[in-house]
Amino acid sequence: MKLSILDLAPVAPGQTISDSFKSSVRLAQAAERHGYERVWYAEHHNMPTIASSATSLVISHVAHHTETIRLGSGGVMLPNHSPLVIAEQFGTLASIYGDRIDLGLGRAPGTDMTTLRALRREPSAADSFPHDVLELQAYLAGESRVPTVQATPGAGTNVPLYILGSSLFGAKLAAQFGLPYSFASHFAPAALHEAIRVYRDEFTPSDQLSEPYVIAGVGVAAAETAEKAHEVLNVAKRHRVASFLGRNAKKEFTEAEVDMLMDTPQAEQILDMMRYTAVGTGEQVADYLQHFATAAQADELITIHYPTEEQDRLASVKITAEASALVSAK
Repeated sequence: MKLSILDLAPVAPGQTISDSFKSSVRLAQAAERHGYERVWYAEHHNMPTIASSATSLVISHVAHHTETIRLGSGGVMLPNHSPLVIAEQFGTLASIYGDRIDLGLGRAPGTDMTTLRALRREPSAADSFPHDVLELQAYLAGESRVPTVQATPGAGTNVPLYILGSSLFGAKLAAQFGLPYSFASHFAPAALHEAIRVYRDEFTPSDQLSEPYVIAGVGVAAAETAEKAHEVLNVAKRHRVASFLGRNAKKEFTEAEVDMLMDTPQAEQILDMMRYTAVGTGEQVADYLQHFATAAQADELITIHYPTEEQDRLASVKITAEASALVSAK
């Protein structure tokens, strides 16, 4: 079983954006050292606690400070951009860093409706997602669908594409195009099993991929003791509820206010997003991940390490890798 990491480039309380990027470098270096397959970064906008909005720039910065681990987007929200610009950006990355760049694609805006308008994105932009994927793929293959227009850099780099999704739409599209499929079960768990079944049942081989390939998202909080793991996970849950509800309320909550929020239906709904989470010692986490991968029919798991403090997060990465024997597997 391959394990990877989704780094949300979190901005922890009391930290700066610059601190977040330094932390992302150290996380990727730890992932590389401990045998993880890849690290991905997600495009989000207008979220004060997430610093990965300029996804291709974050990838480039981290790639400069690592050597072998694959790096990519999980994902670029393609309807926010022209396919040509994304082909040029990721073609540039591939030209600089070689065959270690991934391009995961999503069709959601990665933000709220007000920010969507600030991005100059039309609400109907998602409708052209299938066409945009094919246009982007053609640019990267050097077989442009637009007469006289080539992606420079980009043409001929064949950066591998991945379809990201949290519904049956993405599953069907990935199957139709013969692309790997990454399901966002770390925040949208409801359709996990049905989406993967549809993807596997309907998969059509392509030049990029001969057989279906599934990546599933799963949360992790690993520590030396189960007590410590549950402690850091509880902190992460409180942080998530405060971040989501505070953003809607346009305020920062006190600890006492968070205490009250944790018992509300809104908090329950937010925390259900973390339904698939491995928590405990290394052995407990590795056992959970193995069972989850089997149940989800996943070829690879992309882990989101929830501890909010960097040292706890790095410890979770290391403990999970050692318990899962990633280093020896490499």
